[in-house]
This record gives sequence, structure tokens and C-alpha cells, in this order.
Amino acid sequence: MSRSNSDRPVAEADCREDFPEHISTLAVHAGEARQKVGDALTDAIFCASTYSFESTAAVLEYIEKKLPREEYGRYGNPNEKTAEKKLAALEGGEDAILYSTGMSAITGLLLAKLSAGDEVVFFDECYHRSREFCTKHMSRFGVVTRQVKTGDYEAMEAAINANTKLLVSESPTNPHLSVVDLEKFVGIAKKHNVETLIDATLGTPYNLRPIAAGVDYVLHSATKYLAGHNDLLAGVLVGRTAQLEPVRKLRGILGAINSPHNIYLLLRGLKTFELRMQRHNENGLAVAEFLEAHPKVERVYYPGLPSHPYYDVARRTMRGFGGLVTFTVRDADWKQTAKVVDSVKIPRIAPSLGGVESLIEQPLVMSYFDYPPETRKQFGIYDNMIRMSCGIENTQDLIDDLKQALDQI
Repeated sequence: MSRSNSDRPVAEADCREDFPEHISTLAVHAGEARQKVGDALTDAIFCASTYSFESTAAVLEYIEKKLPREEYGRYGNPNEKTAEKKLAALEGGEDAILYSTGMSAITGLLLAKLSAGDEVVFFDECYHRSREFCTKHMSRFGVVTRQVKTGDYEAMEAAINANTKLLVSESPTNPHLSVVDLEKFVGIAKKHNVETLIDATLGTPYNLRPIAAGVDYVLHSATKYLAGHNDLLAGVLVGRTAQLEPVRKLRGILGAINSPHNIYLLLRGLKTFELRMQRHNENGLAVAEFLEAHPKVERVYYPGLPSHPYYDVARRTMRGFGGLVTFTVRDADWKQTAKVVDSVKIPRIAPSLGGVESLIEQPLVMSYFDYPPETRKQFGIYDNMIRMSCGIENTQDLIDDLKQALDQI
């Protein structure tokens, strides 16, 4: 792991106590029984939709004593419990709830925690579907969403009133990679007795520790870095058991569970989590440094660069800065920008991020094409913007590929 006390960007900053050095051991072993069914080294896949009881007495004992076993697939699965224990351990939380997707995780929390008349405050650099769910759907049930400029803590505090129940932000944000000062964020919430949610999908438990900073709920689209192979959908919420209990009960009603085979793939992907994150961090920084020095690049958004407005916060709160790099092409319209995207040979043109394969896209085309120009400008989505998720390929190969793509314009 790179270590430096200078101002030079490094793929990974000095490791503090809240960044456990043994996270790779947790990724491999946490949550798993030492001796498994059939004496297999790996966990068996339980494809059961329902679970049988020996007798009526056994059913009553399960109900009365709340025995740790399964009853029906919508309420739990042995594979799910293993994954939840592992994810909670990686995040440093008491408990975790696994969902079918990241969106089902955040919507499950919001539905469980908010009622008519309640309010939620967002930093405005958030996933557009999270914003849409709150402004278009939660509003139908009388929940008010207030958005303030990302990083404006005075505005966030001013938006809080007696009805505010939850403060929400991503860290880092997507695609601008702004980084939240977790100490300030949590301090405001505690002052006003409001709960907090951090979507740490881009941060990952390897690079960011929101629970250690006092955040109540940590959200991940486990589809991304946690699973790491672009082959499944999953989401997870991590927090304290008592706070998550009503959320888990609602999930049992809504049925936003994952399949046994998907959970198996998630568990397998997590085995190499630390190794993958080290390469993502290295590739992300190297690509960002290359792009920042390129004459055809106007601006690079990457928190590991001193030029990023949240660099100091990132150095203070993160171990590494991940594989996502956003940049704008100098003096280019959206068609010239598309030519750069179309000219790369290694990254695939696709949404999502965090997998072993590098991916590339124009946010304008992939996520905001139907939005009016004034709305795109409001959210900082520019026609000449490119987002690249650096995978685990050879670093120099990625740089050489971007160089030849930029040479096409």
C-alpha cells in the first residue's frame, strides 16, 4: 500500500485505526461457518422457497422463542444471512439487510422510515433515480424532499425543521465525485436529532468508513465494487440492529429479496474485494493524472487530485479514491465527445461501475438524454462530460487507449 505524508497524490492514503488492515480476511471469512454443510469449503446454495418443520410443536417453538432458522424464502435464506453478516463485518456495523438492488435498498429504507408530513434533506449531487423516487413518488404520500447544494452544510442545517427525519448524501457523489465531510454531516444530524444515510457505493468499505464516523445507515449498490464482476444486481443497508428491524420487516412484506444464486455470486466476488479495490485505486489515480495533463482535457473530477475541490476532505476521510474518473473534453460538443467514447478499445460503453472490466459513457446520453438542457446544467451534466469506471486491467494499457481515443478529435 502506498504511504506518503506529502501533498503528492497517492492511490491510498495513510491507514488510520478506522481502516482495518485485516479487511481482506473479513472479505474471505466473515459470516461463514468454519465447517459447512457436506463438509464443503464453500457455502451450499439453498434454492428453497419454503422450509419445513418436524411438527406443530416445532413451529410454535420457532415462533415463541424466535429461533434462528428459516420459515419462508421472502423472510430469509441461509445464504442471505451469511452475506449479511459478511457485509456488516466489512462495514463495521451491527447488522445488514440484503436487497435485490441498490434502489430497492434505499426505497425500502425511505418507505420504512418516512410518513406523511415528514421531510428528508438531500445533497443535490445524487443518483437521479433516488431523486426521482423522492420527488415524484414519496411526494404522492405527503413526504417532502428538500435539496441543497452538495457541501453546503449551512444550507443543509437551514433546511432542517421539526418534520425532518433523515439527511441523505452519497460520498463520493456520482459523477462529480464530491466528498462529504462526515464529521460535519453527522454533527448537524445529532444536533437536530435527525438520522443519517450515506450512499457509500463509490466509497466502498475499503475506502470509506461512515459507520465509524457515526452515520446511522450506510447504503451500497452491491452490484458495483462489492460484487465486482458486472454479473449480478444487489443492494445492502448496514446499521444498528434495532434501527434496521422495521426496515427488515417491511422488506419481508415488499419482497425485495435476492436469489440464492445471485447471493452465491456476491459471496464469491467479495473474496477478492481488497485485491480488486487496490487495483481500482491505482488505476483510477493513474488515469486521472494522465487526463489532467492532457491538452484536450478541460477538467478532471477525481478526489485523489489536488485540483479537486474536495481533495483535502478526501485525504482526511478516505483510504483510497476508487476507480471512477469523470472528465470534460476541451472545446467539444456532445458529438465530438461521443467520438472519444466510441474510439476507446478497452472500456465497454455501458452504464454502471465497479466491475473488473472498465466501462465508459457520456452521462448526457446514458442517463440524462431526456432531460431539458436547463435541468442538465442545474445538475452539472455537461455535453462534453465523460465518465469512466476503471477496471483492473493493466494501467498503461488504459492510459494508452485513452490517448489514442483523444487523438481522434
